[in-house]
Amino acid sequence: MSYSNEINSEGFAIINDVYSENEIEKLISLIENTTENKTDNGTFRKSQDLFAIRQFHKEIPETLPFIFNQDLKEIIKENFGEGYFITKSIYFDKPEKSNWFVAYHQDLTISVDKKTETENFENWTVKQNQFAVQPPKEILEDNFTIRIHIDKTTKDNGALKVINNSHSKGILRIENLDFENEKETICEVQKGGIMIMKPLLFHASNKTTNNERRRVIHIEFSNQQLPNEMEWSEKIIPEN
Repeated sequence: MSYSNEINSEGFAIINDVYSENEIEKLISLIENTTENKTDNGTFRKSQDLFAIRQFHKEIPETLPFIFNQDLKEIIKENFGEGYFITKSIYFDKPEKSNWFVAYHQDLTISVDKKTETENFENWTVKQNQFAVQPPKEILEDNFTIRIHIDKTTKDNGALKVINNSHSKGILRIENLDFENEKETICEVQKGGIMIMKPLLFHASNKTTNNERRRVIHIEFSNQQLPNEMEWSEKIIPEN
């Protein structure tokens, strides 16, 4: 089934039943086996409100065959075509009593392997020993993100809320959005479901209020070649 019209018009789509219970349990097992004795460092971040693994697909590559099951591969091919690769991945674990929240924002940076003076690439920073930069909006407009839900996600345990169609407005400061005339959606997703979203879609999440855990694997994709001998620093092409 194609969701491309919905993704293009609203900036996101929710698709449930992408993963079986067995596939989710396998992912959980692989994550827990790897993280059991990990401490806070460059890619593993632990606090009472959040546990996160950056460069997730590099830290736990054993998960990739289970993430890219036949259903997900067909969803990507049908809605975006071929030639897409992973550019960034993060695992989020929001504990049952988390007071952590994220304000409305767009995902404006990409991870690259080197800093070069390149037109329209700006706001350079260094994160986890790799360079982050804001590319031209045309690159961000063509990319997409898939969020895989390890737990049932509702408004009570920090489901994303989004401003529908805000991805179509380009790069904006949040204060320039007219909230009175915008539609907000809380993106509740079943365990084993996914949310597809565009990077420029304004999104946020609230604190957890129901004592239920929320675990998500966030994966960003592109099919674009970067200029000036820059390369995506986390680039991995999934196996067919």
